[in-house]
Amino acid sequence: MDLAEFNALTDAEASAVVGVWAAVPAWVDALVTARPYASVADLDAAARRGAAQWTRADLDTALARHPRIGDTPAGAGAEAAASRSEQASMGSAARGVAARIAAGNARYEERFGRVFLIRAAGRSPEEMLAELERRLGNDADDEASESLDQLAQIALLRLRTTVTDDTPDRSSP
Repeated sequence: MDLAEFNALTDAEASAVVGVWAAVPAWVDALVTARPYASVADLDAAARRGAAQWTRADLDTALARHPRIGDTPAGAGAEAAASRSEQASMGSAARGVAARIAAGNARYEERFGRVFLIRAAGRSPEEMLAELERRLGNDADDEASESLDQLAQIALLRLRTTVTDDTPDRSSP
């Protein structure tokens, strides 16, 4: 949708859109309430400022609905569709890599009490596995910080793929 369409949504409609980017209720409310935005860059900047304030509680709330890397996201909603698209590279993962990711996910959840979160878009299964294995060595504070950064990357990527600048081509008849 273009920015004008986003700005014109009802609060409930806009909340549903922004909630797909990251299910952090206060952040969603702040972005919706601040409409209208003059540009996508302004929306992106507001989203970045808000994401910089996220806490571990926000992370836990957002991850309550987040699928594991390597699992097929269930459902027909926008959030599941975004996750399926972002994790598309997992479809070509070698069996051994997929098995190591599944085992790593289990170790991660046992160690940190939440699903492993990584911006999967643009990463190969091998890259995600390497990051999972590296991050298993983090302490709780460092890992929370990395997870919050990954959540922000995902949210901002989803924002940019959802809302575009409203610059219609006026040269067409």
